[in-house]
Amino acid sequence: MPISTEADIDLIQRIIPHRYPLLLIDKVRDIVAHKSATGIKCVTMNEPHLQGHFPGTPIMPGVYIVEAMAQTAALLVGLSDELEGRDALVYFMGIDGAKFRRKVVPGDVVEMRLEVLRGRPGGKVWKLKGVATVEGEVAAEAELTAMIDVRG
Repeated sequence: MPISTEADIDLIQRIIPHRYPLLLIDKVRDIVAHKSATGIKCVTMNEPHLQGHFPGTPIMPGVYIVEAMAQTAALLVGLSDELEGRDALVYFMGIDGAKFRRKVVPGDVVEMRLEVLRGRPGGKVWKLKGVATVEGEVAAEAELTAMIDVRG
């Protein structure tokens, strides 16, 4: 059965366990199972981490951008391996080559393109390349490693 090519917030929450204030993706589009997906994050001043990073000059922390990429990766892996409704989690195992190239501020829409470098149907460990952009300009990039833990 083909997977969805888009995931709204309802489907995202059925696949990954994150909730406010740590759910950092608003939707995912262009999903191609076992290949790629694009996560969308609409940055607003109402986010708790922007209150202190930095007062008077709010900037989304780089680790939050990487976490948003990891959540997009988890959604892609979860949908690819049909984990919806199963007792399974996708754990973040590693970050390689992270680089930050542009500030992300309130009002920005971050698009995070994730591409599978390694991973197969039913496989436990996946490696993905993530590139986060704002208006076509690269904001961050990293390679992410994740592991699937099917508990039931």
